Amino acid sequence: MEKKALGKKLREARNSKKYTREVLAEKADIGVMYLGEIERGVKLPSLKVFIRLVEALEVSADYILRNELSSGKEYIFDEMTRKLENLTPQQRKTATSILDAYIDNLS
Repeated sequence: MEKKALGKKLREARNSKKYTREVLAEKADIGVMYLGEIERGVKLPSLKVFIRLVEALEVSADYILRNELSSGKEYIFDEMTRKLENLTPQQRKTATSILDAYIDNLS
């Protein structure tokens, strides 16, 4: 993720919580100047600092990184498709029936 995009998302999350930079910096245990550099895209926070920021903002990391990371769901669908495409039509029908029965029993 680009530094500027990350900083912008963090600033938006901070503003939506109505936190000043001072409040967020204190909650995340970082300096106000450093937070300002992160928000302006001058610096990229370490993973440890990033985690403290999202915890202080009470948002998930994927909320901040939303447009940068592909969903795990896409990976699972691709993997299932690859497995099913090598089966015969009858085997695919059987696999689908088994999956349907499994999903019905989850409830």
